[in-house]
Amino acid sequence: MTEGGTGAQPEVDINVPSVARMYDYALGGKDNYAADREAFERLEANAPSTRPLAVNNRRFLQRAVRVLARDYGVRQFIDHGSGLPTQDNVHQIAQREDPESRVVYIDNDPIVLAHGRALLEENTRTAVIQADMRDTEKIFAHPEVTRLIDLSQPVAALFVSVLHCIPDQDDPAGLVRRVADRLPSGSFLVINQLVSDDPAIRQKMTDSMLDSTRGNWGRVREKHEVQAFFDGLEILDPGLVEISTWRPDSELAPKQLTTEWIEYGGVALKP
Repeated sequence: MTEGGTGAQPEVDINVPSVARMYDYALGGKDNYAADREAFERLEANAPSTRPLAVNNRRFLQRAVRVLARDYGVRQFIDHGSGLPTQDNVHQIAQREDPESRVVYIDNDPIVLAHGRALLEENTRTAVIQADMRDTEKIFAHPEVTRLIDLSQPVAALFVSVLHCIPDQDDPAGLVRRVADRLPSGSFLVINQLVSDDPAIRQKMTDSMLDSTRGNWGRVREKHEVQAFFDGLEILDPGLVEISTWRPDSELAPKQLTTEWIEYGGVALKP
């Protein structure tokens, strides 16, 4: 699945599925509509691994944030395509390590903005902004970003299950480079996206998402294409992997058991 879209949406059309709300449904949330549920169930019919894939994706996000906050001392996070709030969001994990940690969530879905602001109105170290995650200039110039993010100190930029939302003509690797260029040395990028080794699966799932979202999507890619997102960065152990195997909490942690498509990626340091 995915945690956020890319195209501008001035208002909510509940008849057009939103990838953020589909993801919310996959995680058992209630902030979704019939169109979102129907679109997700079509995906699940084609790829029965889709719901556990979404759950494992969320767990990867949580582990990556915890590791960066606890083991690497990161205190600033920018979450691109953050999706709807759920349990153990980025700010909750980071602020458990240090209450001074600061988090900016970015999503284009107006429902994400409304729910996020309601949730965070008492938390002055966290903000939600509505923006197209491809608009790096606008994001880094936003008053909430300039208020919360100190670019003289390390930042973690999160692209968790969102780059498959970006079509090739919009250059997802270029987006990662633009953001990385803005960050100081010692910063980190957390990146994963949907991949498949099977060209038929890649086409089938891409076509399904493009149809469901009325073209507001990118495509399922191959592993070597995800590798290109990390050019110029130092990839942390255990490298680029199917994400349920990235630094699991224990040997008993849930694994992705089926592989029609997987979430593939990792965490890297900007040298």
